[in-house]
Amino acid sequence: MKMTREYGDGRHVITAHDATWVQVNQTRYEGSLVVLPHALIQDWGIEQPDTLTAAALDPILTHTPEIILLGTGPVLKFPPRDILRLFRDRGIGLEVMDTPAACRTYNVIMNEGRRVAAALMLPGHG
Repeated sequence: MKMTREYGDGRHVITAHDATWVQVNQTRYEGSLVVLPHALIQDWGIEQPDTLTAAALDPILTHTPEIILLGTGPVLKFPPRDILRLFRDRGIGLEVMDTPAACRTYNVIMNEGRRVAAALMLPGHG
């Protein structure tokens, strides 16, 4: 899906996506990644929700997002319960959705000025 958006203010905007890649501004990424308005974590390495660990979340949490959109690939699949508890205990919003939905939702929430992170899993390309 091609998405059109201006991004001249230094923010990371998801401008296109497909089942195996995500484009941030004008750069295409084929591995799982985390997109934040003013940071990008490439080669995140998490391909499936059941492999998500607290340690894998540490690089995201250092940016103190108020909400994390967890894109779990082509199909919505929840991470382990201990991960869900971690978000609840820290007071961080977590929305689990398929990766295309997370891409679309990220731009909307980012444009509201909220501290959002899109943790995007691209299965087979971690």
